[in-house]
Amino acid sequence: MPARLSSMDLSDPITPPASSSPDHATRRKSGRVKHKPVLLNNDPAASISSYNSGKRKRADTMEMLDTNGSIGEETSLDEEESGPDEEEMKEKRRKSRSKKSTEKPAAKKPKTAKLQSTTLPVRPAVNGVKKPPKPRRPRPQALAAISDQETGLFAEIFAHGHTVDAVAAEWITRYNEHNANAMCELINFVLKCTGCDLEVDVHDIEDPDNAQSKLEDLLKEYQAKNIPEYPLISKNKAYASFRTTLTAFFFALISTAHAAGVLYTDLALLENIEVWVMTMSSASIRPFRHTATVISLAMESALCSVYSSLADNTAKTVRQKEGEQKKKSVNKERIASLQKKAAEEERRSAVVDGMMENIFTAVYVHRYRDVDPKIRVDCVTALGGWITAAPDKFFTSAYLRYLGWVLSDVSAPTRAEVIKQLSKLYKRKDDVARLRAFTEKFSPRFVEMATRDADPNIRAAVIGMLDLVRDTGLLEPNDIDSIGRLIFDSEQRVRKAVAGFFAKNINDSYDAVIEDLGGEEGLAEAIGEEDPEDFDMPRRAWLKFKCLAENLQSYSSEGDDGDAASSLPETIAVFPGSVVESRFALAARAVYDGVPEVKDWEVLAGYLLYDNSAATSNGNASESPEMLFRKTCLLNGYEEILLLEVLKESVKQRLLEAVDSETEKKSKRSKVRVEEVREIQESIALHLAQVIPQLLRRFGANPTTAAVVLQLEHVLNLEIFEELRQDSTTYASLLDDINKQFLSHVDHGVLAEASNAILHARSYEDLEEVTEGKIQELWSDTISTLRTLVGSRKSGETDFTGLCNTVTRISNLASIADCTSIFETEERSNSKKSNAATAQPAHILTQLVQDEYADIDDEAQEQRDEIITGAIKALVFYHMWIARSLKTSLAANMATLKLPDWHLFASALLSLMQSRSGTDPVRLAATGAYLDIHSLFASLKSITSRSDDQSTKQMATPPNKQIQQRSNGDDGQPSLSRPISPEAQSLILSVFVVTEKQYARRSRRKLEAASDDAIDSAPEDPESEIEDDEDEDEGTSSEQIRTQQLLAEKQLCELAGKMVLAVLGHVLDDEGQKVRRRLLRNRMRLGANFREVLAYLDEPKAKAKAKAKPKASTAKRRDTTQAKTKVGKKAKSKEVMEVSSEEESDEEEDGGREEDDPLGAELANDRIEDVEEDHRGKGHEKDYDDDEIMGD
Repeated sequence: MPARLSSMDLSDPITPPASSSPDHATRRKSGRVKHKPVLLNNDPAASISSYNSGKRKRADTMEMLDTNGSIGEETSLDEEESGPDEEEMKEKRRKSRSKKSTEKPAAKKPKTAKLQSTTLPVRPAVNGVKKPPKPRRPRPQALAAISDQETGLFAEIFAHGHTVDAVAAEWITRYNEHNANAMCELINFVLKCTGCDLEVDVHDIEDPDNAQSKLEDLLKEYQAKNIPEYPLISKNKAYASFRTTLTAFFFALISTAHAAGVLYTDLALLENIEVWVMTMSSASIRPFRHTATVISLAMESALCSVYSSLADNTAKTVRQKEGEQKKKSVNKERIASLQKKAAEEERRSAVVDGMMENIFTAVYVHRYRDVDPKIRVDCVTALGGWITAAPDKFFTSAYLRYLGWVLSDVSAPTRAEVIKQLSKLYKRKDDVARLRAFTEKFSPRFVEMATRDADPNIRAAVIGMLDLVRDTGLLEPNDIDSIGRLIFDSEQRVRKAVAGFFAKNINDSYDAVIEDLGGEEGLAEAIGEEDPEDFDMPRRAWLKFKCLAENLQSYSSEGDDGDAASSLPETIAVFPGSVVESRFALAARAVYDGVPEVKDWEVLAGYLLYDNSAATSNGNASESPEMLFRKTCLLNGYEEILLLEVLKESVKQRLLEAVDSETEKKSKRSKVRVEEVREIQESIALHLAQVIPQLLRRFGANPTTAAVVLQLEHVLNLEIFEELRQDSTTYASLLDDINKQFLSHVDHGVLAEASNAILHARSYEDLEEVTEGKIQELWSDTISTLRTLVGSRKSGETDFTGLCNTVTRISNLASIADCTSIFETEERSNSKKSNAATAQPAHILTQLVQDEYADIDDEAQEQRDEIITGAIKALVFYHMWIARSLKTSLAANMATLKLPDWHLFASALLSLMQSRSGTDPVRLAATGAYLDIHSLFASLKSITSRSDDQSTKQMATPPNKQIQQRSNGDDGQPSLSRPISPEAQSLILSVFVVTEKQYARRSRRKLEAASDDAIDSAPEDPESEIEDDEDEDEGTSSEQIRTQQLLAEKQLCELAGKMVLAVLGHVLDDEGQKVRRRLLRNRMRLGANFREVLAYLDEPKAKAKAKAKPKASTAKRRDTTQAKTKVGKKAKSKEVMEVSSEEESDEEEDGGREEDDPLGAELANDRIEDVEEDHRGKGHEKDYDDDEIMGD
């Protein structure tokens, strides 16, 4: 007892021993049981264990003592008689230890101190309560690969390489021997397929009513493992064929059970499988639900196959019985046998039908709208297979409606799968009657998907399916027209998909026209015998072209007003310098693949050139077949425009096909093909050179048709004329016709196409002499007209229309040909003409920019604005040609050059900027030209720094020295290049502010508030405040609003881009960076295009940030470069010094001053576009979500 007390004293020293209290010693123990309830942390086994280990506590000791005996007088007095001896205590302890090993261990308490004297300071918990630690989330376990050490059914199928048919047959054998064990093996296989390693036992199989609760326990344990993937969706190569093998096994299992008869003799087989698999198909965990659904769908597919085979066997047996009954000598026994066989097959069919219905209602009805789109796709695929495999069962409206409901699924792959399955059904011509009710109900949804679906691939697939529906005769005429209009769709895939559908519309119209002409006999009488080589005589294909034009016109929304040029006029106005294809050209490109007759472009050209005026002059006087044919083929103006677009695309596609064939591998077989392709190209070029002048003579009066015909010259391969040494008269006559179009039209589209045609002709050296002669003729005519019109102003009458047209032609010519000598030539004449009429054209144009007229009407004011804008463009091109010639002269070290004086032009531009207000087009054009001129001649600074020692020795004053003196104003003349004055900078900023506000208002964007800092605030233009009138958009279409937004964004980005170039060229905002800060204020608020324009201002900083730490050798080279710079060059800026040494060495080799003037060096080398591409590719990789970059 003392030792036990000692032990108790160590365990709880502050508690006095029980025998020390007199009251406790004299009090008798009650007979009531005083054992405490056994708790988890007060387990007797645990207390005995802690007592033996010397770590027990007071509660443990008291519990142990209460177990062995009561602490009191009886224990102390009768210890020798009634207390257990030492051997009994050891025995009890031994039993308690053995009991502890079988029971669940108690929760271990955290250790605080081993002894009383060893206590550690503990930081007090917050508010006296210590927060429990957060439970750690278990790490997701990776899906284990299939191992050869696997056992059971899973190993037989996936690991041991057995065929599914053999495994299914062996399992059926084991099922016949012991169905519970075999079923347990199968369910464990299903669990293994979900990625779960847990299993069920035979007792669970024998109690199917407890299947749901058992699966719930398995789900909880599986969910605790947090396995991220399962075999069906695993990307592991080991599971590549998992789905195929799994579905094949269950298909084989059902087929084997059917062949063995177990499927009908033991109905519990499928029922037990359904209990577990169907319950799993409704599980909340996706691996269980998805795997069970796939298995159920595979079993249903197998049952469909069995059902179909039973139906065929039943029908065959019935036919045999009927044949046997028709015999003279009837074999009653055979008839009875056949009748019994047919009855058995019908019974089996009924059993299978019930099984299929159970799976469909228990699984498919719930899973076809599952939250997982993959499960929905599996259901749609399975239902399509069931309808094909068992049409008697599933090819009804009761099951087809499930496919129709999924047409509105939010998932694109699901919708695509529905269209795929329906397309298979519509290809079954024998079952079209079964689809009539379904098509009538869901055809509006089909048309909606084809015209408005968000996925272009789905739209193309639906159009292909509707083509099949149309063949069945189930598509309404209105729906046919709705699909036919998609030939003008903006998506190329949609246009390509609808080409075949549209071709059928043309064929239907063609058949109707043939009937109106009296059938094939009447058509043959009208056109006679066709000559394959004569393209100018009537042909059968003309009717096809007429039907094509009628269909295109009927499906065009602009067909009623008869103006084909209105298809994209606003887009061309927004982007005048870009190549914009009309929607008619895009439709014609799609038609080329759908209508075979379009590929014969020679026949189409002959149809367009055919003089059919006799059909309109005779009226109804003659009703001969030939005249009726001509009347039918008569084209209106709108149809002519459409067919010209078709002709242009036909020629282009024909040449592209020839080029693609020519680029094939030059094998022995392809050499002959290459020669054929060359002959095709030659014939196209020669024929086209003859056709284009004829088309221009016939359709040149209309600006729209003339522009389309001029585009044919762009695809003309002029190398053929060089190689074949053709007479230049043919080509010269073609250029004459192009010049006539240039001089006779004022339409901007025609002038642009004619200029491009002339520029295309100049690209061939052998024809350059002829082309230059025609260009000089154009210059002579236009300049002469300009002098005449300007000279007529002396009488007080100004022909604004003629002057506007002439200046527009001059600006177009100046963009493609060097106009320096033309603009600097004075007319020498003895006649008494005004100084303006005989002055240099450059001075005349400058005077036109300066002139102002008062008291003129609105029409004349618009023409006056166009005159100023055209003159500004022409003079900008003139100075660009001068800068180009200066660069060429410096490269060749030519003699003294006559340098231009552009300050009079700049003063005129500055006056326009001051006199105009707001975002007036003339004001914007003047501002842009003012910036361009300063940036252009600022580039000559970098050119003059590249001095040549040899030229310096040979010439007293070399060319670069002359330009350098003129640039600095050292020769007493106005400087060639100088920074923009502060007053002009303020004016430019005011124009930028107004343009920025206009775009912000158009695009509903909010600008950043102006800073209080005077340097950061741009001056406002008091005369150009833009009112935010929200009622302005009322009555305006969405397309017009979008066009206004694009135009405002174009104006802002153009102006900002020119300002950025001027800043980089050190002619604008050279000190103080006032303009730079104002440009960057709203860079994050006005769209991605504006951000990309301003990104060039940050390019040096982006390079410095992206540059890594230099290596030792790099640092050494940099030190050497810096030393050289300090000795012989001007010190570089800090930003440029941070560029890597490799870039520095390259730049020094190229000229040594490009770091000081990056823009000037690029402008001097005509590489502005290349610089922009380089900047976009290096430092601007940040993505912006809100806006798109135009043209990407």
